[in-house]
Amino acid sequence: MLGMLFNEKECKELDYVLRKELDEMLLDLSDQRLDREIRRAIANRYKTVFRMYARFAPSKELSKYARRIVL
Repeated sequence: MLGMLFNEKECKELDYVLRKELDEMLLDLSDQRLDREIRRAIANRYKTVFRMYARFAPSKELSKYARRIVL
């Protein structure tokens, strides 16, 4: 486990970067033209970035990025 200290400006920047990354991945996951393997890789990466974002995001913001799992 690694720990990092951020000032307020850096926290806002990290929040912005993670939200934009999640938005991009959601867009890619909805693109049916992408190969199944590519979408699976994006989904795995999405889980990791979502968990990072979940560590400091308010639950109201977090619910915007929660994915419904379809089996």
